[in-house]
Amino acid sequence: MINATDIRKGTIINIDGDLFSVTDFQHVMPGKGGAFVQVSIKNLKHGNVVQKRFRSTDKVKDVFLEHRDMEYLYQDGDNFCFMDTETYDQILLSKEVLGDTMSYMTPNSRADVSFYEENPIWVELPSSVTLKIVETDPGVKGDTVTNVFKPAKLETGYIVKVPLFINSGETIKVDTRTGLFLGRA
Repeated sequence: MINATDIRKGTIINIDGDLFSVTDFQHVMPGKGGAFVQVSIKNLKHGNVVQKRFRSTDKVKDVFLEHRDMEYLYQDGDNFCFMDTETYDQILLSKEVLGDTMSYMTPNSRADVSFYEENPIWVELPSSVTLKIVETDPGVKGDTVTNVFKPAKLETGYIVKVPLFINSGETIKVDTRTGLFLGRA
């Protein structure tokens, strides 16, 4: 059990048997009454986000997660096959567990998979990934006076906005948290 004041972004907590990930938190000290913590939590099973308020004296059940370094191998229908890099065990993860992380993963890329009671519940990517541009419009000379962006389709199928000087076939860095273009690789 942890104090409600110790809740931080990314903490996994157990509320009434369901696992939640804290997506945002705020410590509030109103002028009248006791302090409380306002949190935005995402249900890891259903994916819905709810707001919850804890008094500063409340206790919350913290969850111990096991983290494994895994490598993405291939897609099998609606599931994606990952291999543990230490034991070489393979598991299939569904789209519900992965969310939008597959927009940034190519075969043989690595991710940190979190397990709770031997069940995969969360996939964490590095903060940025390097991907190749498959298709984008050529930049027109003279359009570079302002910050103008154009859509570019990456090798994973994800579409990101890039500056006009970026062309097809180039490799770029993409922020996995925001989905934004960071620069050339």
